[in-house]
Amino acid sequence: MSDNAMFELADRLKEFRDAKKAAEEELKSINAEIDDVEYRLSELMISSETQNFTRAGTMFCLSTTTRASAAAGMKEELFDVLRSKGFGELIYETVNANSLSAFVKEQIAENGDELPDWLKGLVNVFEKTTVTVRKAAR
Repeated sequence: MSDNAMFELADRLKEFRDAKKAAEEELKSINAEIDDVEYRLSELMISSETQNFTRAGTMFCLSTTTRASAAAGMKEELFDVLRSKGFGELIYETVNANSLSAFVKEQIAENGDELPDWLKGLVNVFEKTTVTVRKAAR
């Protein structure tokens, strides 16, 4: 591949990454505006006792959802109580993908660049080659 083609692809990669970053910032801003407007609209609907209304062919409905998460530092205690009360099916064990990848990479390095037998068939391992883009030092 010629240097020219490589430089053109490098320019395109930087362009797309910059565009992605700008889009993510714009999305963050839009989501903040949505949260603000939704809060203000819901407060107005509550104060006027309006459950729903239609505007320009779109129906707006007031709804409330309940969200819950374990209190700080109480995850294991919550799990114990859920199990003891017969709600253990709510609990899912997970392994962080980045932590698992780092662990498997370490195990491969310690096993002569081979996946240990005890992990074979239990994990999928693949390598992905990417291009890191950084500001060049002047």
